[in-house]
Amino acid sequence: MTLATSEGLDIRHVRKRYVQRGTALDVLDDITLRVRPGEFISVLGASGCGKSTLLRLIAGLDTDYSGDIFVAGERVRDTSLQRGIVFQDHRLFPWLTASQNILAALRNAPLTAKQKRDAVAEHIALVGLAGFENAYPNQLSGGMAQRVAIARGLVNRPRVLLLDEPFGALDALTRGRLQNELQRIWEQERITMILVTHDVDEAVYLGDRVVTMAPRPGRIKRIVDVGLPRPRKRGDARFLRLRDEIVADFGESGDLPSDGDDGSPSVEAAHPPITEWRLAW
Repeated sequence: MTLATSEGLDIRHVRKRYVQRGTALDVLDDITLRVRPGEFISVLGASGCGKSTLLRLIAGLDTDYSGDIFVAGERVRDTSLQRGIVFQDHRLFPWLTASQNILAALRNAPLTAKQKRDAVAEHIALVGLAGFENAYPNQLSGGMAQRVAIARGLVNRPRVLLLDEPFGALDALTRGRLQNELQRIWEQERITMILVTHDVDEAVYLGDRVVTMAPRPGRIKRIVDVGLPRPRKRGDARFLRLRDEIVADFGESGDLPSDGDDGSPSVEAAHPPITEWRLAW
C-alpha cells in the first residue's frame, strides 16, 4: 500500500542563492523530490553540488530560499523536533557524558524527567553503547562518538533523520561497521532517513533510491531505484552493476571528489561555522 505523499517529505521547486561580495551564486536550482514515509534516500554528488545545503533547508537551519518543503504536510519554517540531523563531525559537547549529550536533545521535549532518562537509556542501547553511558567524548573512539550523535538525532523520534556524510571522517573498517549499524537501526525504527554522501558504494548499500546531483548550480541529475534485497552484499553482481552504472555518471572514481579535489572552492565550504547556526533541537 502506498502512503499519502502528505505523510512523507515533499520538496517542491526549491532554489537557493547566496550573495558573496556582491555576486549572486546559485547553489540549488529547481529541486523537486518526494520521499515516502520510512524510505531511505541517498543523495549522491561531488562537493559543491549543494547536497549539504539541501539538508540544512530540510532541517530548518536555513530558511532563506524559494520553493516549498513539507514534512507530514506541514511547511518547514524553522527547526523542529520532527527533524533530526547528524553531521560528519559528531559535534558532541565535550563537557557532557554520552548520556548527557543525548539528554541535551530532549531539553524542549514534552516529557517528564523519568521519560527522558528512559528515552536516553533506550537509545544508548539502540546504538550499541550500553556500558559507555558515563564516558566523555574524549574517552570514545570516533565511531562510538558518531553512534552517540546518531542516538542524539533519533531520541526525539523525528519523522525524518538527516545524515550529512556522518561516516566521512572514519576509517574504512569503522565506516563499514557503522553503515551496517545504521541499516539495522533504520530497519528497526523505520524512520525516514536522508543520507548525503560522495561515496557511491555507501549510497547504493544503504539507499532505497539514490538521488544523483550535478553541480553549479546543484540540481537533480537522476533518481535511481536500487531494488536490491537487504541485507545487501557489496560483492553481489547486481550491486556491482548498479554501482558501475552510477559511477559512469560521475567519472572513473567510486569515491567522488571532496572539498577542493576539483581545484575549485566548495560552495558548501562557504557556510558559516556551526556556532552561527541555530540548534536543530
